[in-house]
Amino acid sequence: MILWLTTFAFSIASALLPFLPIEVYILGAAAADPSVGTSISLGIAAGAGATVGKIIWYEAARRGAESKWAQKKLAKPKVKASYEKWAGRMQGRPWYAAGVIFVAASAGIPPLLAMAAVAGILKMPMWVFIPTVLVGRSIRFTLLFLGVDFAVH
Repeated sequence: MILWLTTFAFSIASALLPFLPIEVYILGAAAADPSVGTSISLGIAAGAGATVGKIIWYEAARRGAESKWAQKKLAKPKVKASYEKWAGRMQGRPWYAAGVIFVAASAGIPPLLAMAAVAGILKMPMWVFIPTVLVGRSIRFTLLFLGVDFAVH
């Protein structure tokens, strides 16, 4: 239970602070208890924690999009062009938006941190954002845990 809670807590921190890589944590945690059941449980814990962290980024972007600071950033040509590109791709296309978020959550391309902020700015429905991130991240982290389990055995 302690390993599960630690994994959940560290994945929240990792989702908020990109310099804390959850993948390195997963290598250590999986080596500590290399079993399939534990790998699946810890993958879900890491996915749930990462989802909590990305919700915070989503909300910060959603609430801060109208701030003077955000408007100043969006006035920069490069930032504005990137924002408009993603906005054009995602607004009014919930399945496309969910697909992009799922790929970001499961494969990391484009980075989920950036896509969580874009989703917040574009006000992607939470009922789409949360399960998409949870499933994508849980799959990613479970596969990483299972990979270590496979390598150890």
